[in-house]
Amino acid sequence: MKNLFFAFLFISAISLAQKPIFTTAKVKSATVYFNAAELTQSTSLSLPAGTSEVVIKNVANYLNENTVQIGAPSSVTVLSVQFTNNYISEFEIDESNPTIKKVRDSITLIQKEIGKVQIEKSSNTKTIELLDKNQLVAGQNSGLNVAELIKMVDYYKAKRSELSNTITTLTEKETKFNETLKRLNSKLEINTKNEEKNSTGKLILQVMNEVAGTVNLDINYITNSATWAPFYDLRADSVKDPINMMYKAQVSQNSGIDWKKVKLTLSSGNPNQNNQAPLLQAWFLRYAQELNFGYTSANAPVMYNVIQSKDGDSEVAEYDKKMEERSSITNYTNINENQLNVSFDIDIPYDILSNGKVHSVALKDIKLPATYKYYAVPKAEKEAFLLAEISDYSKYNLLPGEANIIFEGMYVGKTNINPNQTSDTLNLSMGKDKKISIKREKVVDKSGTKFLSSYKEQVFTYDLTVRNNKKEEVFLLLKDQYPLSTDKEITIEVLEDGKAKVNSETGILTWELKLAQNETKKIRISYKVKYPKDKVIGNL
Repeated sequence: MKNLFFAFLFISAISLAQKPIFTTAKVKSATVYFNAAELTQSTSLSLPAGTSEVVIKNVANYLNENTVQIGAPSSVTVLSVQFTNNYISEFEIDESNPTIKKVRDSITLIQKEIGKVQIEKSSNTKTIELLDKNQLVAGQNSGLNVAELIKMVDYYKAKRSELSNTITTLTEKETKFNETLKRLNSKLEINTKNEEKNSTGKLILQVMNEVAGTVNLDINYITNSATWAPFYDLRADSVKDPINMMYKAQVSQNSGIDWKKVKLTLSSGNPNQNNQAPLLQAWFLRYAQELNFGYTSANAPVMYNVIQSKDGDSEVAEYDKKMEERSSITNYTNINENQLNVSFDIDIPYDILSNGKVHSVALKDIKLPATYKYYAVPKAEKEAFLLAEISDYSKYNLLPGEANIIFEGMYVGKTNINPNQTSDTLNLSMGKDKKISIKREKVVDKSGTKFLSSYKEQVFTYDLTVRNNKKEEVFLLLKDQYPLSTDKEITIEVLEDGKAKVNSETGILTWELKLAQNETKKIRISYKVKYPKDKVIGNL
């Protein structure tokens, strides 16, 4: 009896429960960080007075529930907010799309008409069955004369024919209704497929409203389902021209929502998910640990890897195609520099689909004044690299990223830009130039090994040959090295340095060469290594 009582209360509670109010949120703006995004959405719905449950559909599939903020009018109090991507309700019917709602209403109407026709057909069929039975009974027990019998038969025939014709008409009507229903279901399926992609994420709100009416809600939260990375196009027509830099972003997102015509902001910062008010502490400056890229030394420029591409011509064509379009787009980008990050506010609405694919976003077209020189380390690489030196580069708000290189109308490859280096000048590698010939050859007759009493002496002699095959004068920074000793039993003596600038702490030899058109220069270096003859030096 007790169980029946509680079951009655439970059923009563369900029957009295208010139907949830469903609404679909639209994305208005997105601030994308390197590994997250802050989304701002909005929706409008009709709320009754009192307490209601509101289900906001089309939010990200996964989000940080602690970052959810709901903006509502003063007449509305948000009692609780809960996120789920597994909400199932018998009340949930998508009424946000007016086309789909119209088709569903038509389907309901047609289904009701089909039901009426089927009831009428059944009624007429039962009537015919009743007539047939009555005829059989009358035939067995009639005391009718011939005239009365003929009259009865005529009535039966007329009535049965009328009912049969009615059933035929109703069957035809039912067939047409079913054809219409089939078309509507097909139309509903097409409209559902064409409907803007919605996510499974939902926010369930308990709200209390003072006055019934239309309410606008703003939703803000952070999701980790989006990323962006800086990317650059570097183009120079010659060593006498500045570098045209296209500052770009590669944006991708997989939040479950297609961002349509959103205001996009890209930020180098991290989203603040801490609700604790900050406290200032004493600020002590410290040296940062330096990062080395490629072949570097205390006085050598930073080098970057250049990746050659077989599809160079297509890259250049694609670059030329988009340059004019991007140069106008970048006028709508505002760069805001804060103490710890940089943000790019883009005034042109963008579409970023939720498919994980990279979308290219143009940020700024920058003309970089550059000083060019060639750089070569023949011991490590037998080709010369063209370097572009950019001074006062901090004002351009550059971020670490990959770059395409287009030099003298040809796609050279890719390089990396690292503006976080500690030098005052940013060195951009513009790729290899095969018109600068470089050779490093061992001079055999000036090299060799001698054995003394308890020591072994090895002499190494190399000729460095450089030639400028270009039609103009070039400046070349040439580097080589000799080994250094960390053991008092190992001594190194430089026999010839080729008039280089010598850094005795690193063993780096540097030449700053000016090469005229078709000029060739040869430099000889030689050094001697002495160490105990019973020892072996593995890296000599």
